[in-house]
Order: sequence, then structure tokens, then C-alpha cells
Amino acid sequence: MEKIRISAVKYANTYPFIYGLTESGFDKNVILETDHPADCAAKLINGKADIGLIPVAALPSLKEYHIISDYCIGANGNVRTVLLLSNCQFEEIETIYLDYRSRSSVTLSKILAKNFWNREFRWMNTSKGFDFRNIGLHEAVVLIGDQCFDYEKSFRFKIDLALEWKYFSGLPFVFACWTSNKELDIDFVSDFNKALGLGVNNIEKVVKKFGNTGTITGDILHKYLTDNIDYNLDEPKRKGLDLFLDLMKKL
Repeated sequence: MEKIRISAVKYANTYPFIYGLTESGFDKNVILETDHPADCAAKLINGKADIGLIPVAALPSLKEYHIISDYCIGANGNVRTVLLLSNCQFEEIETIYLDYRSRSSVTLSKILAKNFWNREFRWMNTSKGFDFRNIGLHEAVVLIGDQCFDYEKSFRFKIDLALEWKYFSGLPFVFACWTSNKELDIDFVSDFNKALGLGVNNIEKVVKKFGNTGTITGDILHKYLTDNIDYNLDEPKRKGLDLFLDLMKKL
């Protein structure tokens, strides 16, 4: 029997999931890889993975999908790692460069522009190698991931997109959820969720293991994983996800 292939996000917000999957030994029975969010989605869409922690904006691109976990990458306010950064006031922004590593955050910014900010921008896609720091005065960037902690220091103004969503909708936001592109065995899914829960419920141990390995370290990492990231895919988040997908269709 072929091993199930899993693509997880290679950012600090996924540390608890990686901890749970490895410390429980679950990873020994699967093929576990880490990728940028957009690549997680591409692997699931192209059949190169069976399960992915994929950006929710990619869900409609799948011929068949099943959200298989009660855990997600979500936020109920400031998320810290999905930002709109600029060197001018928001009212002066004309062009926005979009992080090529993201789908949900790019779509979120366009939904907010249309439905909350009531603004029209010149949207510019980016690719690997793009210099996000080197932008013009009336330009901004949508940036995701651990690099936000470093890059935000280079800009005069920042807007947290998860907080903007909260202001707009009154609901938390789901950035990514564990999704399969086919039906999976119930026992496998149950064991998978238990493994994820091991990490989510042991953040202190997660920080001890990963606290010196990336851009976000030590106490700052602990605060980020506990105060900014909300892992439970509860009913308010499901409502937020449904609203996001509905507004995405109308873009």
C-alpha cells in the first residue's frame, strides 16, 4: 500500500503540527514534506499530495476536496504574519504588489478592497526574487510568513489583514486548512487529528524544540503561537470561511 503524501506549510505557524506529527511517530507512516502555501495547494491540485495544509482560496480549484481536521491556521484579530506594508499613508497607496507565496492573503486583500475599504488599486503579481523592500512611495506590498517580523521594520506603515477582516466581518479568519483531495480512511483521519492535537496542546514543548531554528524565536515565538495564531477550526471560523468563499466568488 502506498504511503499517504502530506504537504505542510514551511512557516513557524505550522511548528505545532510538525511537532505533533513527528513526536507521535505518525510521520513514519506517511511522506511528509513542507512547502510554501501556494505550493501546498499546487501539489494537492496536481495530485502530487493526498493531504495539504492549503490556503483556503485554493479550495474551489480542487475537483474534490474534504476538510479533514478540526485544526487550521486561523486568527481572531492580529495575525502578525499577513501584512499590507507601505511607506505612505493608506489613502495614498495606488499600487499593491502581491506575495507570490500566497493565495488566501492575496484574495483577502482584494475582498477587503472591494467590500470594506471601497478602494481600487493597481494589483501587481510577483515572483521569486522580487525585492519587496524596494518599492515606490505610493506603492505597498502584501507580505506573508515569518519574514513579516523582519520586513515590517523596513516600512513606515502596516495593516494587519486578519484584523481588518475582523473589523469588516466580526468573524475570525481561516488562512489554511487541512484538506484531502479524496476520501480517506476514518481511522487514518482520526490518528492524524490526534497527532496534530499533540502539538497544538503542547506549545511550550513546541517552542523548546523549534525556538532557535527560524526567524521567530524564543518568547516572541511563544507569544505568536498563542496570541496570534488560533488553531481550532470552530464554528465562528467555519462561518468566516464560508463568508470568505462566498465573497471570493463575487470578485
